Formats: sequence, structure tokens, C-alpha cells
Amino acid sequence: MEDNKYTFTDHLKFIIPSLLGIFLFMTPVPTDDGFTIPIAVLATWLEETLAGQLSAIMMIIIVFTAVMTLIARFIGPNAFAKTPFFQGLFYTGWFWTIARVLAGIFAIAIFFQLGPEAIHGPDTGQMLLDDLLHVLFAVFLFAGLFLPLLMNFGLLELFGTLMTKVMRPLFKLPGRASIDSLASWIGDGTIGVLLSSKQYETGYYTKREAAIIGTTFSVVSITFSLVIISEVGLGRMFVPFYLTVLIAGAVAALIMPRIPPLSRKSNTYIDGKAEGITEEIPDGYNSFTYGYEKALERSKKQTNVYAFFKEGGQNILDMWMGVAPIVMAFGLVALIIAEYTPLFQWLGLPFVPLLEWMQVPEAAAASETMLIGFADMFLPSIFASSIEAEITRFIIAALSVTQLIYMSEVGGLLLGSKIPVSFKDLVIVFLLRTIITLPIIILIAHIIF
Repeated sequence: MEDNKYTFTDHLKFIIPSLLGIFLFMTPVPTDDGFTIPIAVLATWLEETLAGQLSAIMMIIIVFTAVMTLIARFIGPNAFAKTPFFQGLFYTGWFWTIARVLAGIFAIAIFFQLGPEAIHGPDTGQMLLDDLLHVLFAVFLFAGLFLPLLMNFGLLELFGTLMTKVMRPLFKLPGRASIDSLASWIGDGTIGVLLSSKQYETGYYTKREAAIIGTTFSVVSITFSLVIISEVGLGRMFVPFYLTVLIAGAVAALIMPRIPPLSRKSNTYIDGKAEGITEEIPDGYNSFTYGYEKALERSKKQTNVYAFFKEGGQNILDMWMGVAPIVMAFGLVALIIAEYTPLFQWLGLPFVPLLEWMQVPEAAAASETMLIGFADMFLPSIFASSIEAEITRFIIAALSVTQLIYMSEVGGLLLGSKIPVSFKDLVIVFLLRTIITLPIIILIAHIIF
């Protein structure tokens, strides 16, 4: 590395924002409820501060998005042409326009408690508007604002070069994906999806890579896993529970990229090009020196504070208006189906003989929870808390975390993002993850209990 090419300021410009990004998104800090990350602490503080207003704020954001989308749709492709960001945000296809309008209608009905209880009941609409969307509002605000610290100052370039030898052969992914996974794991799956989506949009991931990361590596945070295992009354077993989740998740991460639908995704970038970022290390460098030089080159391009906050602000609006309405529309429909119809019980019936064969106690009750997690990850734990056998509650809790795709959050986020996955893809990925991880979880559970 030619040291004279870079000044002391160039080094600081990479080191300080990157360390700040690592601190905010990846450093576990102790709280009353266990460990979490600073971004989550800030989000919790904001949620508590605005507790009385957040439902109204989210309702207004979702309705405003629906109205602006309709206006853009009627004006046509030239709507908001002077500001490409708003043009991209509000001018969408008919499918997403309808989804946003539906979300707006749902949000008004829930907030003012109008129409049937199925829409605004405590286990459906209220759970979304008064609980989950509060979390998303706060997480999106801080994650969106500070995301450029991880993305724009060279950290991904350094990690990308260091981790290529691990990520590429094992998971068919570029090294920089290791940062997405880590941010999800310690922070929140939503943060991983957002990071992956932004990197795909800026041309760092191919369609296949973005789909693999979004559906396989946007793992459930340590914090939320603790909530899940506590919900089934086994909080004392958090360590063996989380190890079980990691083992099953790692096996799924090895298999999923190698089978359809993920293996069939195009290996081209968002602009249609087939060749992208080179991962070769030139002569005269090792992984660290080359990664460090690429990081310095990247951070050197960041010239002013205004651009940083502008990008952060756009990230926030993108998430609030692009993602929250989709979570509302798809999440509510999925929750209504789960709560008011026997669909998930019927879908669980084929699992009864399998669970009995694997000697899982209360197999019939357990089978009802097998696929209900597709609506919302929290539902299996709520249903499982009434099951007596501890081993069965443990299996259900672990499975709900490793299934990963649930429509009220990560599924809705993926559909709302630019990552190229369809609803059908998400259904298939969810089923495959269930089939792959269930036997592993049951085997480990039998060893533990």
C-alpha cells in the first residue's frame, strides 16, 4: 500500500465513522432485559417517549403514502420527475399501489376502530399498529439515519476482502455479506434486510446474492430470540436454545443457496450486467492491506456532512413509506387468516405423523404451530405457551426463529424492498427452511431434555 497516497485525515475518515457504525449496529450493550445494540436502545427510548402518539403517526404516514401513490399513478411516469427520489418512492406498479391503498384503509379502520373486529382486534390490527409498527418506526428512524456509517466509509470494503474466503465457498456470497449477517444477528433482521436492499440497489450484490442474504442471513436478533424463549416459559434455557437456533440456521444457510428457488435467481446486477466487483487480491497485497486500501478509497469519496444526512433522511423515508404500508397490508391479512380461520391448523396436519414418529410429545397441538409462523413469528410461541411438555415448547420456539420468513415483518420488508423475491418464493423458502431445520432442532432437543 502506498502510504504517501493517503493523508492522516484519510485514515481517520475511514476509522472514526466505521468504529461508530460498529458501535451503533454491532456492539452488544447490557440493558434490564439482557443484551442489545445501541440502535435498539435509542429505538426503545424513542418508542417510550412517543408511546401515546406513534399509532397516530404511523397511521398518517401510511395514509399519506397511499394518497401520494395514487396521485403519482394518475399523473403517470413523469410524476415528481424533478425529484427522482420521490418519483421512485411514489410511482409504483398497480399491485403495490393497491397494496398501499389497502394499507391506508386498514390503518384508518384500526386507529378509529371501524368495521369488523377481525381488522382492528387486539390480536390482529392493534398488534400491528400499536406494537410492531411502533418498533419499525423507531428502528427505521435510527437505522436509516446511521446506515451510511456502515455502508459509505469503507467498512464493507475491508470486511468484504477479509471474509471472501469464508463466505464465497460456504454460502456463495461476497465477503461483505458478513456485515449484513452480523448486523441482523446482534441487532435486528430488519436492519439486515435494509442493508442488503441498499447494497443491491447500489450494485454491490447480484440478484441471486441479494435474494440469498435477504431470505437466509437476515437472522433473528439475539434480543428477539430471548423474547421468544421467555414467552414459552423457558427463559432459563436461553443458551442451549440459541445454540440450537445457530446450528439449525447454519445448516439451512449451507443448503438453501444451492437449491431452487434461490439457486435459480439470475446472477446479474440490478443494471443487468453480469460481471461485477472483482474479489481477486492483486500481487504485493494480502487480504488486510488490500481491503484497507479499498476502504480508504471509499471513505475518501465522502466529502460533506450534508450528503450524509441527506442519504440518511432518504433511507428513513424509503423505509417508512416504502416498507411500513406493505407490512401493514400483508401482515394484517396473514394475521386475520391465522386468527379467524383454521387454515394453518389444516396445513399443519401433515406434520402430525412426522412429529409422532420423531417422538415429540403433544404432536397434534404442536402441528398447529408449524406453519402459523408464516403470518407472524410471535404466533407459534403464543400458541405453544399452553402446551405442557417443555421439550415441545422448546422445539416450537426454536423452529419459529429458524423459519425466518414471516409476513408481518421480514416477509413484508422483503416484498417492499427492491430485493428480487416474489410472494411465491417466500412461501417456498419458508417451507424448505421448516423441512430442513425441524429434524435438526428435534434431534438437539432430545439430547438436551
